[in-house]
Amino acid sequence: MSLKGKVALVTGSTSGIGLGIARALAAEGADLMLNGFGEANEIDALRAELAGSAGVRVRYHGADVSQAAEIEAMVQATQETLGSLDILVNNAGIQHVAPIDEFPAERWEAVIAVNLTAVFLAMRAAIPAMKQRGWGRIINTASAHGLVASPQKVAYVAAKHGVLGITKVAAIELANAGITVNAICPGWVLTPLVEKQLAVRAQQDGIDIEQAAEAFLAEKQPMREFTTPAQIGALACFLCSDVAKTITGAPLSIDGGWVAQ
Repeated sequence: MSLKGKVALVTGSTSGIGLGIARALAAEGADLMLNGFGEANEIDALRAELAGSAGVRVRYHGADVSQAAEIEAMVQATQETLGSLDILVNNAGIQHVAPIDEFPAERWEAVIAVNLTAVFLAMRAAIPAMKQRGWGRIINTASAHGLVASPQKVAYVAAKHGVLGITKVAAIELANAGITVNAICPGWVLTPLVEKQLAVRAQQDGIDIEQAAEAFLAEKQPMREFTTPAQIGALACFLCSDVAKTITGAPLSIDGGWVAQ
């Protein structure tokens, strides 16, 4: 699945799922444009680590993906500094939890902007050059919540359902342009954020981390096991490979059986 010579832009890639995808793509030889929030020294260290361990070029752009102009600037910077943009991974996301009748309108707008509108804007900016080269891979990080709902997550669920819709439309439009467009739909993923949530739950309930994890997973997944960012990264690499060239417009669940119920 060598991606040597390809250039990938991964939004929200300074931690969590996005970083797992970035690491996997770099390991296969892709040059990287990282994006996300974090302290400057930590991002510099991460960039140097990825470049050194994988032997690829790694750049960083601090675009706020809720802003159209910044997304366009990031895509342009990727093409100018790394020579092309072959793989676009729309991964950045935010969350807010509240009942519909208590959900602040400004939080709705923020979640939709980052989780949905940014996907459209980045694709719109990246697709023309992919068409010219006759090759491209677009991977959108959706969620099990792109396929099923949970209470108190109206904006997130709406956005992730929308991401699947965008994915399908783009796949149809680009079916004969050498470009595939797919969505990865994770269930519970063991990220640093989730690890912190487990620690808090364990402390509150007076149980150990393993018991907290079991209870957490049991709320949604038949399989009592977290997906890891590395596993999602491996799936992303597969979707970029030639063996997956006819997989397009697909929501690919990696969720421990969540949506099989």
